Amino acid sequence: MRIDNWFGQQLHCYINGEGFPILCLHGHPGSGRSMSVFTEHLSKRFQTLAPDLRGYGNSPANGSFAMADHLSDLERLLDRFQIKNCLILGWSLGGILAMELALKLPERVKGLILLATAASPRSDHPPISWQDNFYTGLASILNLAIPGWQWNIDTFGKRSLFRYLIRQHTPTAYQYIAQEAVWAYLKTSRAATKALYQAIAQGYDRLADIQQIQCPTLFLVGDSDYHISPHSSRQTAQHLPNCQWRAYPQTAHLFPWEVPDLVLKDIDRWLEENYQWGMGHGA
Repeated sequence: MRIDNWFGQQLHCYINGEGFPILCLHGHPGSGRSMSVFTEHLSKRFQTLAPDLRGYGNSPANGSFAMADHLSDLERLLDRFQIKNCLILGWSLGGILAMELALKLPERVKGLILLATAASPRSDHPPISWQDNFYTGLASILNLAIPGWQWNIDTFGKRSLFRYLIRQHTPTAYQYIAQEAVWAYLKTSRAATKALYQAIAQGYDRLADIQQIQCPTLFLVGDSDYHISPHSSRQTAQHLPNCQWRAYPQTAHLFPWEVPDLVLKDIDRWLEENYQWGMGHGA
């Protein structure tokens, strides 16, 4: 793995493997590091690029910005590495940016893998109580000290806000939370949060436009996602002309950390069906 800091907005990027490039885009809060569940597997056959988006991880915000600035940053990233064609894998916010890039750069984006996202995102998250925050704090601290500790999962984790992020409270899921989610949360800037909330408040809706996306798309969701409802994801998939869909039962927004083997198997199958020409070849 190599890490690249480049000109302009100084995006921090994790680069692994060789072959046809897959740009891996994280959600909010998140970082390129939180995409390791995908990059560690896919980089055995592809080149994976997982940037920290502007204002996330180790990429500075440099003041206030709008969501559209992420697209300019990512286009410059592709230019910097002379990537003419790529696939894009996007999780949550990353999936929204993946669709936006496919609309903006249709000649360069050859396929999309979308996870827990929507072109007109809606949330079904219940109200948050002080008890939720209290148990989340306890569960997080103990999980950092002893990742995946079953006693902590049963005693505090299942009573915390984690229950809206995952449904299968496995040690593996909690290890990912300890190793990647907490760090990403702490490294997410106020400017990044503000940019996202402004876009939501303005009523972000690209359902009518994504019908223009012609490249093959794989759409994966957790059927108990509270953060971006499965209904809004399904609606998005129905507007994509060339889309395969799969919902994983008893999983939520962080389903790639709940059932990683199933998710990676489905991604591998889709890649083999659509991109045999790309296996082991450069851009």
